[in-house]
Amino acid sequence: MPKVLRRNIPPQLYDHLLDRIQRRLITGKEVAVLVNWLDGQPDVPHGKWFKKLPGVIVCGEGELIKTFLVPGQVPFGEEVL
Repeated sequence: MPKVLRRNIPPQLYDHLLDRIQRRLITGKEVAVLVNWLDGQPDVPHGKWFKKLPGVIVCGEGELIKTFLVPGQVPFGEEVL
């Protein structure tokens, strides 16, 4: 199973993720929870996946985080526990 890529993220994707953090009013505390989860080097599926964290849903595909959702938005893919 792949690990989430934390370096060498494509620039357009990186800009998209920063935009989603700003537009969806994701707090620094929620980003800190995300970083803590990533520090554990979680395994993720090769296809579409999502991880529910307090205040934010991380959505990805394979090794890439693709977007962030807020509670109430519906994620697609396999849930990462």
